[in-house]
Order: sequence, then C-alpha cells, then structure tokens
Amino acid sequence: MNPIRTAFRFLLLFGSAVAAPLAATNAEKPLSLHPDNPHYFLFRGKPTVLITSGEHYGAVLNLDFDYVKYLDTLAKDGLNLTRTFSGAYAEPYGAFNIASNTLAPPPNRFLCPWARSDTPGYANGGNKFDLTKWDDAYFKRLKDFITQAGRRGIVVEMNLFCPMYEESQWRLSPQNAINNINGIGGIARTNVYTLDKSDGLLAVQEALVRKVVTELNEFDNVYYEICNEPYFGGVTLEWQHRVADLIVDTEKEVGSAPHVGGYHLISQNIANNKAKVENPHPAVSILNFHYASPPDTIAMNYALNKVIGDNETGFRGTNDLPYRVEAWQFILAGGGLFNHLDYSFVAGHEDGTFVYPAKQPGGGNPAFRRQMKVLKDFINSLDFLRMKPLPSVVTNKAFAGVTSRVLADPGNAYAIYLAPGDEKSAPREAVIALELPAGAYRAEWVDPLTGSVNKRETARSRNGFVVLTSPPYREDIALKV
Repeated sequence: MNPIRTAFRFLLLFGSAVAAPLAATNAEKPLSLHPDNPHYFLFRGKPTVLITSGEHYGAVLNLDFDYVKYLDTLAKDGLNLTRTFSGAYAEPYGAFNIASNTLAPPPNRFLCPWARSDTPGYANGGNKFDLTKWDDAYFKRLKDFITQAGRRGIVVEMNLFCPMYEESQWRLSPQNAINNINGIGGIARTNVYTLDKSDGLLAVQEALVRKVVTELNEFDNVYYEICNEPYFGGVTLEWQHRVADLIVDTEKEVGSAPHVGGYHLISQNIANNKAKVENPHPAVSILNFHYASPPDTIAMNYALNKVIGDNETGFRGTNDLPYRVEAWQFILAGGGLFNHLDYSFVAGHEDGTFVYPAKQPGGGNPAFRRQMKVLKDFINSLDFLRMKPLPSVVTNKAFAGVTSRVLADPGNAYAIYLAPGDEKSAPREAVIALELPAGAYRAEWVDPLTGSVNKRETARSRNGFVVLTSPPYREDIALKV
C-alpha cells in the first residue's frame, strides 16, 4: 500500500467529517446568480455587481500583510470584492517587475495550506513541506480573512491554483520535489496540473480542494476560482473539470445545501482579452477574463446566461484613465464583475498608499478607488436586473472618435458610457443620437471621475430619435436617460 496515497485518503475523509457544525453557524445563502437575471449576483438578499480595486492576491499567504487594515480600506472606499490565492503558488522577488509584490513574501514569511516538516531546505527559507499534513495556522488565517471580509460586505474570490509560468515560480512551489519530504513532484512545471503526468500531485491537489471547500463551507461571501490563467503552463481542461467536480462533490458531502441554502459559485478563468466559450462545465457560473478591453467577450458569451467578469487588469501603464475606461466599458457592456489589480496595496501600506515606480505593470491608488466607487454607485442607481446590452441605441457610431457602451431597459431606462477612442485627455463635447420610443425623457450627464451630475435636461423622442449634447468634458462621460 502506498503510504502517501493512504495519507491523502485520510485527509479527504477527515475534511468531510468536521464540516457540518461549521455550516450550521451561518443562515445566509451564499453568493449566487440572481434568479431574475443570471448575468448578475444575488448577495445577502440584494442584486449585486462586484466592483473593486484590490491587492495582488497575497493577503493570506504573506504573513507581513495586515489584511484587516486592507479590508478596512476597501470598505471605506465602498468596494465589495477581493481575490486571494491559496498558497499553492508564490512568486519570487522581482517577478514581472512588480515592486513590493504581495505574492512574493520575504524568506520565512510564506504561509500555505501544507505544514512544515522538520527537514530544512525550502527554497525560500525554513523547512520543507509535508504534503500529507495541514498547517492549522494557515486555515485559521484564511478563515479569519474571509470572516473579516464578510463583516465588511466584501466577497472573496478564493483562487485555488495558478500555473507555474516560469521555472522561478516552480522553484518556490511546495509541490516541487525539492521543497517537500514526500518524494513527489519531480516533474516539469508544465505537468503539474494534469490528470496523468503529475507524479502523485493530483492526489495532493484533490485533498487540498476538499480541505478548502470543507473549511469554507460556512461562509456566504466566497466563491471558488478553479485556476488563475490556466491557459498558461500546461494546465489541461480535463484537470480543471476534475477540480470543478470535486468542489461540487465536496459541497454535497458536507451538506452545504441544507445548512447555508445553496452551493458556492465556481469561476473559470477563460482567457486573456476574449474567447467564445463552448460547452462550459455545468457547475461553472462565472466566466472570468483578464485584460478584457474592449469588452467584446461579453457579447460573445452573453447567451450562456452566466456572470461574465474581468478580474485582472494591467500592462497598460500606471495612469488611471485606461483602467477606468476598461471598468466602465465592461460593466456598461453587461459585465457583472470587475477587479482592478491595485499595486498601491503592499505590506506596510495596506491602506493603499504605496507609491510604486513608473515601471510597475499596472496602476491603482486612492483616487482610482474613488472612481470605482462612482462606477459602483452609478450601476446601483439603476434597476440593472431589467437591463441588457443594447449598443444599437446609439445611432451615430463614429462621432469625434468616441466609443459608446449601452445598457438598456427599452422604453424605460438607458445607461450610456462614452470613452475616448485614443484614451487621451483633451477638451471634448459629444453630440449623441439615440433611437428611443416616442415619449419624454430626463437625461443626466455624470462625470466618471467625481460622480457629479454636470448637466440635466429633458428631451422628447420625435420620429424615434433623441439628440443630446453633453457638457464639456476632457476624458469620458456617462449618461442616464
């Protein structure tokens, strides 16, 4: 009998046995797709769009990061989502030119689900890991993080795995044979997340999924992402489907449905920018994309009736405008989730005030978070459950190099966002022609920077059209009709 596999079987059984009392402590139904419009969420009894500007996923695994201060900042800024990585993956200092990377904890400050052994030699300091034992301190920290987020109305995306992009990340993984005492993981980094080439790691990964899902069963403010960017590093679709099946099976075993009123949502990270999803796994409810600008992927997948998200931004400089445009365009095109990667959150600056160098591969700062709150307030001012993307409302498609996105409840309400095609700041005034049913309409022009209403007017649709002229603006502007 293989002692390693026997140990993993014990971990799976043990994880299932302790969950039921935890689930009974929370009567809230977990975050779910809204039954009236599955492109949006239902959270604590309210229609919800998730919008945030959050840290680089190391809040739990980096022991130097004060996550309570971080969550206080998100709540103060009016945001309602954060992503976190499980600890199955970490990054070395300097990876991707990120200064003060929260996913790159200093030596001996890395916390992960697996316990340390008595054997020295982990690549980033301290003892190697025993993949048959859990680290209780990790799960205590993880559960407190989600508890603290829940108290502030913040949803946590629990990202279970991430590919090993380069040898430098694989060198730091506890799954690598050089970092564990279990004699497994002596493989190429591109074979780690496969069903048939992982050298015993599949059992480790399955045990981890069951353990995490069991431990987090009690929480209403969490959903699971199978794997970050699985289109890199050799991650197979069959392996992703196995993880999705395990999440579902574990939740059935631990009794999620009777205790907290439903199962937790599962996200699949589909592609960078865009892709058409064919034959999605039936348990996947959230289709997440990275760098989804322009948001063409929404129209490509809208008929699937799932939440479509843009849960990572970056690599477009450090200025606010490109990312603000990305956020507004995505949400006004019908997206239900937006997560800006905010590099102003680092250990020692959990209030989001770190001033990063010009070479940082993305942006984020207090002013940008205020802009995301403007977007969140704007969408929440609408009965968005009744709305759908309807770009044909704007009939003059090529005016002054401006692009438009439209959400509409035809005949009742319209939300329109105008962005500069060149994403530059310059004096502008837009004349917009809208195809609207006959009737009188009230219009408000909103500044995405401040949320201020810069112009109010009334207009009547004649011959099926309304022409409106914006107040002067420099970058972008939103319109409610």
